[in-house]
Amino acid sequence: MADKPLKRYIFASDFDQTLTFNDSGYVLSELVGIPVSEFEQKAKGMAELNLVQQGAELAYLLLHDPEFRSRVRKPHLVEVGKRIRLKDGIEKLYRILENGIEDHHFDFYILSAAPTEVIQSALEGIVPPEHIFGTEFRYTPQGEIDTITRATAGYGKVAALDQLQTNLQVGPDHVIYVGDGRSDIHVMLHVNVRDGFTIAASEAKDVTQIAKRTVLSASALAVLAPILEEIVGWKKLRIRQFFESHGLLIQEWDRVRTDWLTLRPAGQDFALPAGSEHNLQ
Repeated sequence: MADKPLKRYIFASDFDQTLTFNDSGYVLSELVGIPVSEFEQKAKGMAELNLVQQGAELAYLLLHDPEFRSRVRKPHLVEVGKRIRLKDGIEKLYRILENGIEDHHFDFYILSAAPTEVIQSALEGIVPPEHIFGTEFRYTPQGEIDTITRATAGYGKVAALDQLQTNLQVGPDHVIYVGDGRSDIHVMLHVNVRDGFTIAASEAKDVTQIAKRTVLSASALAVLAPILEEIVGWKKLRIRQFFESHGLLIQEWDRVRTDWLTLRPAGQDFALPAGSEHNLQ
């Protein structure tokens, strides 16, 4: 009997706070002696004013903020990758997705607004450099950041994913994307509308309302649970046995639907902004 054809998928993941416990911008700020509160304030201000694509705040600061631009060089970005705290199990996740699930193969890629140097340094020996799409810079001869040549943030993630699909000849319904925040909204909506599968790795309302599943865990391997259940079609018992075969026990597996409500007393008058009454006449 002929072997069953291999089902091929793209597994694409964000980096900061999806595969890590902290954010590249915070680690970099501490490394070069800029108060974390200062980075936080600047990034928040840009996000509120929509000055840049969501997630690209650090790249903008590195290019345009005098303090960051004067202090940060390429070796600093590499060092951030060595210092950032990765979630457990990323290397095992890569191996399992590659050839550890019967009749399935998942090509593992990183799509992130974080600097490419940070991601490659953090995932050295785990994810091949050619499978990492981050923000890329061109440097001056003196080592300063000169320009951005690619920013994988917001719609940039959609463009990168579409290019991967074309290159790998994978259908849009065979795409899985994992992310944690606002910078993942564009790509999650894009994947969902084309019958792909999305997983939120945080409780952030912006993404949990969009993602088809939400998984919270200190281990990167946890995303295998919804993949094995929804994509591969296994029951919970078989999934537990699969984890055990890799030396892992699912100690707790709670699935909870979260409803977000804002309530006010019935009959409470609706307050209009001062001076707006004439607009209703």
